[in-house]
Amino acid sequence: MTSQPALPAKPGFGTDLKTFGTAVLLTFGAGLLGMVGWALLSSGFGFFLGLVAAGFGIYWWRSLHGKVFATDLPTRSVIILLVVNVVLAGILLLTAA
Repeated sequence: MTSQPALPAKPGFGTDLKTFGTAVLLTFGAGLLGMVGWALLSSGFGFFLGLVAAGFGIYWWRSLHGKVFATDLPTRSVIILLVVNVVLAGILLLTAA
């Protein structure tokens, strides 16, 4: 009796969903950082600093995962990105009040 080789894992709906979620959360987070910078400094320079911070954050994300939109992302990374976006939205809401 011969054993059959294992089939390689194929990307499925879950990996596509995580990649799409990452794209949405990174884009939304970059905009949130710009708006939080604007709200904290009350100027366009704050918005610029927020976008620069977003650029560095995306660069850091790429250094962690190899690509910005990697297909083999751990679920934990996507959840952490979601939590960061929720915290940024909370900061923005608190500065608006």
